[in-house]
Amino acid sequence: MSRDKVFFQQYATEYDPIKIGSIDGTDTEPHDLAIVRALWSQYEPDKRVTGDPRHTLFVGRLNPRTTQDTITSEFSKFGKIVKCRLVKDIVTGKSKQYAFVEFESSSAADKAHRNMHKEFIDNTEVIVEWEAERRLRGWRPRRLGGGLGGRKESGQLRFGGRDRPFKKPYTA
Repeated sequence: MSRDKVFFQQYATEYDPIKIGSIDGTDTEPHDLAIVRALWSQYEPDKRVTGDPRHTLFVGRLNPRTTQDTITSEFSKFGKIVKCRLVKDIVTGKSKQYAFVEFESSSAADKAHRNMHKEFIDNTEVIVEWEAERRLRGWRPRRLGGGLGGRKESGQLRFGGRDRPFKKPYTA
């Protein structure tokens, strides 16, 4: 491989806000205020989170009425679940519409990752991704301008994840 060729990866392996905001991962300047916010933000992963991040899935866009028992029931089809946590608002106790599911084995987590993405739970299409907080060095959550995915309308379209992988850079 020559020096001027860049090694291309379709999915992010570390979290650089400028790269994540780029369609092909080659941008060098931020193009929106959320990326600037992510660059300036200070974020440390929660040290109280336990378990194996290689066996843990993030489940997002859940129906507000979806319960932890429903998530456990849907995901236990793929293998033994060590822990399932539906994240709730500490003041209201209402679901924040995302959860984390930790499996006993990586093969069970991999099967669930492949099969449950864009499936319906309680009549709502969910997304299933690998946990990012402890897997991607430099991770920033959506509230700090980070995250993967996103919608064009929100102005926070991010790349490098399964829903929006990097596109191969154009070379002349």
